[in-house]
Amino acid sequence: MKLSLQLKLGQQLTMTPQLQQAIRLLQLSTLDLQQEIHQAVESNPMLELIENSEEDETPTPADGSTPTDPKAAADVESGPTTQDHAELNSNDNDWQNDIPSDLGVDTHWDDIYPGTSSQSSSFDGDSTDFESRTSVESTLQDHLLWQLNLTHMSEKDSSIALAIIDAIDSNGMLTVDLESIHSGFDSDLEIEIDEILAVLHRIQQFDPIGVGYRNLCECLMLQLAQIDSPESAKAVSNAKLVISEHIDLLGNRDYAQLMRRTKLKQSELSEAITIVESLNPRPGSSICPPSTSYVVPDVIVSKDNTSGKWKVELNPETAPKIRINNGYASLVKRADTSDDNNYLRNNLQEAKWFIKSLQSRNETLMKVSTRIVEHQKGFLEYGEEAMKPLVLHDIAEAVSMHESTISRVTTQKYMHTPRGIFELKYFFSSHVSTKGGGECSSTAIRALIRKLVAVENTKKPLSDSKITSLLEEKGINVARRTIAKYRESLSIPPSNERKRLSS
Repeated sequence: MKLSLQLKLGQQLTMTPQLQQAIRLLQLSTLDLQQEIHQAVESNPMLELIENSEEDETPTPADGSTPTDPKAAADVESGPTTQDHAELNSNDNDWQNDIPSDLGVDTHWDDIYPGTSSQSSSFDGDSTDFESRTSVESTLQDHLLWQLNLTHMSEKDSSIALAIIDAIDSNGMLTVDLESIHSGFDSDLEIEIDEILAVLHRIQQFDPIGVGYRNLCECLMLQLAQIDSPESAKAVSNAKLVISEHIDLLGNRDYAQLMRRTKLKQSELSEAITIVESLNPRPGSSICPPSTSYVVPDVIVSKDNTSGKWKVELNPETAPKIRINNGYASLVKRADTSDDNNYLRNNLQEAKWFIKSLQSRNETLMKVSTRIVEHQKGFLEYGEEAMKPLVLHDIAEAVSMHESTISRVTTQKYMHTPRGIFELKYFFSSHVSTKGGGECSSTAIRALIRKLVAVENTKKPLSDSKITSLLEEKGINVARRTIAKYRESLSIPPSNERKRLSS
């Protein structure tokens, strides 16, 4: 075997730990970044939070004493006099003398000393406020169990009610059939299905109205049964007829067939449909509404009234400010190779890298946001219809960065504008060619579709083909399938489901 030496040239990209950290911080959201900063401060003694700016801090004297007001200091130094001590002692004696020796059995402390009640009441108020702030939001099951405890039932019926309530979902629907509930009980209890049905009917009378329904028809009928108004008795009766026998036609909005089947006039059917639309198909959602999520913008955009230019700035409240602790940094010795000194030196280097990565993140976010605002001035001035087409490649070329970096910057980052708070990715959209050779943004097309649907005749809604032809008149060439896709993304139902009896 003959050995030989060969030389080869190659390139290899190695990501340093500092670069990996910068990329990881770049793609974090605001909340994740705050957690990351707090974890870094807790784990690295070289980092510390800047609670207040240096300008806001009150200078402390060299001796460590706190500056005080001269007048207040004089009052403190004077102290209580002998006369004051005498008055205090006399007041104590009077207080002791005022306490009666014998108190009635039914006598309370507040009856003799009413002044103390205000103090206790204020404390109770504070505790109540604390409980309200720390209380857990109740669920639909908790609401039903609370009503069950107030309802007089036998032990057997209570066990049945518990099984039924356990099978009700957050919308108020009974998710299992009565046979399954019956099979879950011990045969020794001798529970019949009729008993389970009777208990179900009692639970269906609980709040919210319609809870425990097995299908949509039963849910609506339960709510209609609770409407007790002589003025709308006829409309309620017609609504019950439509729901019980022709709910499929109502769902398809086949009003012509409905009027033929029910023999109702258009006005009568319209009143019945109005009542049906006022009902809640998911009554349980009113008890436990979805939690509200709040968004903190990373960038704030405002318009200068004097110059008329748009100004972009970072939100100072998004992330806490940190700095290197000078006290610990001064302990690092250059020539010392001990374990303690190496520990301090390594933490100091990591702290510098972390702060530099945060600065790089802010600079990149500022560059990208500025370019987006420059490109989408029309949207800021006139709204969605003036949105221009924009892709990641356009911003990447403008700021001399890779598209993957732009994607990380624009993910879970939000911009506060006079028109609302939007994610940075919202300003990116594909383009559609126009007759004049220009380009139109898909966001602008969605805005046009929403505008056309808002002003349409509800008796004869616009179809996707009709919307396509209307956009062609504006010089925008869009296929019908594209219109259908944009319409579905806007949660706009098709034309047959948007049909109404009256406009």
